[in-house]
Amino acid sequence: VQLQASGGGLVQAGGSLRLSCAASGSIFRLDTMNWYRQAPGKQRELVATITSGGTTNYADSVKGRFTVSRDNAKKTVYLQLNSLKPEDTGVYYCNARRGPAYDYWGQGTLVTVSS
Repeated sequence: VQLQASGGGLVQAGGSLRLSCAASGSIFRLDTMNWYRQAPGKQRELVATITSGGTTNYADSVKGRFTVSRDNAKKTVYLQLNSLKPEDTGVYYCNARRGPAYDYWGQGTLVTVSS
């Protein structure tokens, strides 16, 4: 399974970005897809999840601002980031998971939010 994340960049506070993560080598529609982020000097944290059935869940810090979605035909998961804050800065990683033995990570895409 390979995951390729893209869409990061430099944006001013209050701005928006759309991250994408394209999967290959998997039966994508069966995967729970997660977005994590890691800020400088901090541990990686779970930001958003979308299950194979389309159920979504968000970290409290991003609720109402971020939206996760998926397109099974394109084998792609998206993360729409709105109303960005400087504390949203970090490397964003996509993850495909079905259980302990099925846990794959993309290479990460950097989001930098300037104040």
